[in-house]
Amino acid sequence: METFDYLIVGAGIVGLTTAWELKRRDPNTRILILEKEPRVGVHASGRNSGVLHSGIYYGADTLKAKVCATGAARMREFAAEHGIPCQRSGKVIVATNSKDLITIERLLKNARDNHIRAEKLDADTIRSIEPHAYPYEAGIYSPDTAVIDSLGVVEKLRDLLSSHGVTLRYGQNVTTVKPDTRVVELSGERIGYGFLFNCAGASADQVARPFGVGEHYALLPFKGLYYKLAPARDYLVKSSIYPVPDISLPFLGVHLTRVISGDVYVGPTAIPAFGRENYGVLSGLHIEESARIAWHLLQMYASNRQNFRHLVHAEMSKYLKSHFLQAAQKLVPEVQAADLLPSNKVGIRPQLVNIRERRLEMDFVLERTPHSLHVLNAISPAFTSSFAFAEMIVDQQEAPL
Repeated sequence: METFDYLIVGAGIVGLTTAWELKRRDPNTRILILEKEPRVGVHASGRNSGVLHSGIYYGADTLKAKVCATGAARMREFAAEHGIPCQRSGKVIVATNSKDLITIERLLKNARDNHIRAEKLDADTIRSIEPHAYPYEAGIYSPDTAVIDSLGVVEKLRDLLSSHGVTLRYGQNVTTVKPDTRVVELSGERIGYGFLFNCAGASADQVARPFGVGEHYALLPFKGLYYKLAPARDYLVKSSIYPVPDISLPFLGVHLTRVISGDVYVGPTAIPAFGRENYGVLSGLHIEESARIAWHLLQMYASNRQNFRHLVHAEMSKYLKSHFLQAAQKLVPEVQAADLLPSNKVGIRPQLVNIRERRLEMDFVLERTPHSLHVLNAISPAFTSSFAFAEMIVDQQEAPL
């Protein structure tokens, strides 16, 4: 039986940067990464918007705040060192109504507490940065927000880790784990490990179950759909235009972003999905799983914690292009229906729900056993934060229980 010091389940950005951090601390450590897909970047790590967030959305007491700004800086350094396209283009966050002005002050407090560069600007100054934006009285300018080739990052990490002796195996769906003996079984092969990191993203709850971890959580997937702004009209957006978010919810709202390719995407939605990989209308659906997800959605809808009913109604309406367009026009009124071109860009946000309290978990969630650590809620800004987040993950593994 082959044995490794560390077994990492999942070759997304969190799994790859965790391996990177382990190797940084001990170049001789033996690491195996198991990935159920045939390549890296099939799911969230290769489908995200490519935005490196500044950290302005997160209160100083959150795990997100502790790692976002530092992680973004380290990601930019990694990109510069390895020739990965990355541009610090900045963004504006615009108020769309009078209530947003209160939230702006809260975001600015986050910026001060987290030592993030951010500036409140009046409407005219916002328009000097984004001439076609339409703020209600004020907004925020975030100069350190950047865009990056996210798939290029995970592919470069894959190559570098392989060259440093990390073993990656694809097509390996981890279904049989024996925590007591620290063994996983893969198609008849038994593999031993000293410590296991569960970085399986949308499958993290399933990997955690044999360890008795995360039993009062459920995973609810939300589908992010995008339109692409017609090339003849992409002059409407210079960099990124975001709305002031509803900070009680884990979604930032429809926004317009010029990605690293130069294209402008409008989105995403946050529509409840009925499968972890339900990227299409019916693809990725499984009867048992879909029924379980539907039950938890109904429970959340009935309790209406965190204004969940409003979230569902607002997001479901965006299946209609007219409602999607209305969300975009709150930011850039000149956008017309003909400007929104169909896009095959779609992602799934694996959102963790506390089923005891019937609420969405807003922060990263880590749970530890003596020989395993489980990243149960690696939601945005996990990509932005990943290098610093991996340092936090490894620190927790090394700390005594």
